[in-house]
Amino acid sequence: MRPEKLYLTDIIEAADAIDRFVSDIPFESLIEDEMRQAAILQKLIVIGEAASRLSDAFRQEHGHIPWQDIIGFRNFAIHEYFSVYWEIVWTTATQDVPSLRDQVAEILPLVS
Repeated sequence: MRPEKLYLTDIIEAADAIDRFVSDIPFESLIEDEMRQAAILQKLIVIGEAASRLSDAFRQEHGHIPWQDIIGFRNFAIHEYFSVYWEIVWTTATQDVPSLRDQVAEILPLVS
């Protein structure tokens, strides 16, 4: 198993990429940009996968982060990709991911 610090770094790097993907466009542009949609969704999947690989003890210790929601989003994106609601992806990418990134960045220096 990889060290948890690396999974947290994966989350931060994916969040930074999502920020780059959404920072200069309105929602309406996302709907018309299949490549950007795919890129955002892939990075959200990376975040969920990294979260799922953290130990249960670690997730419990940092229970203020909604790990199960993050993992659930990943599972939905993987298994129900034909039913993706881009409004939810947009909200997740522009509101939830920046908050998650900040929370993980606070934890990261404390993890060995």
